[in-house]
Amino acid sequence: MDRIAHKFVVVNGLKIHLAEVGNESSPVVVFVHGFPEIWYTWRHQMIAVADAGFRAISLDCRGYGLSDPPPVTEKFGFSDIVDDILAIIDSLGIDKIFLISKDSGAFSMFLFTLHYPARVKGAISLGIPYAPFGQPEFLTALPEGFYINRWREPGRAEADFGRLDAKTVVRNIYILFSRSEIPIAAENQEIMDIVEPSTPLPSWFTEEDLSVYGSFYEKSGFLNSLKVPYRSLEEIYNDVKDPLIKNPMLLVAPEKDYVLKFPGMGDVIKSGMVHQFASDLEIEYMPEGSHFIQEQFPDKVNALIIAFLHKHC
Repeated sequence: MDRIAHKFVVVNGLKIHLAEVGNESSPVVVFVHGFPEIWYTWRHQMIAVADAGFRAISLDCRGYGLSDPPPVTEKFGFSDIVDDILAIIDSLGIDKIFLISKDSGAFSMFLFTLHYPARVKGAISLGIPYAPFGQPEFLTALPEGFYINRWREPGRAEADFGRLDAKTVVRNIYILFSRSEIPIAAENQEIMDIVEPSTPLPSWFTEEDLSVYGSFYEKSGFLNSLKVPYRSLEEIYNDVKDPLIKNPMLLVAPEKDYVLKFPGMGDVIKSGMVHQFASDLEIEYMPEGSHFIQEQFPDKVNALIIAFLHKHC
């Protein structure tokens, strides 16, 4: 981790934290995290990509980690992250990039690729298949206790999380999201109460890792990270003229990721429909992979990433 440098860039009126490693003259790979992640979630991939001859840049999205929060949380959406990525690469004098995303970070990656296809050499999504944007089926198909439905409700997650310190909240989420079952609470149960306090962390996620996440969320809190992704899932993108992604894309599908059990999510992959929405798509399945596959199996994920980057560089 000592090789990774840190800096801030001011874009769109906000100070955004970047982590970076690799030669400035090398092809650029930009990493976009999901929730409850920060730049640090890509620590294994950044080093591997740099060693393979690329320049790795990972941002804390606005409202996350060390980056400034949006000026108005209620107006914060995925489009703001798209605007930030564009402004970041413009400010650094970078023309084209590879984009790698995880979970909800994929929504911003897909949007960026649709808006600025000439700026994207290729895109990699860990876990989330691309489909044209619209009302997600899982919001209505899953019960009230479904964690996303709970966290979309103003004040519900804030009250739930507020009973615990930031480190414990992240600990519980990592445990929940590492399971193969969709997190669904009982009627009189909160999401944080699904995890017993004695439950150990996943073997690949250390107490040191947890402390890093906890320290960042102590600074940022969870308000903005609840807005994006969970309270922005119905954002409307009228400026997307062609919903087909033509850029080279790799989908890494962890077969034990609970997200692929969402109605309308895994089916898009298994039916082959996902190829209708991304015309140059490769899919790699990881049978034992769960939600945080980039941390669970870094060597396997890194090998897939580097092969794709070299193929499309």
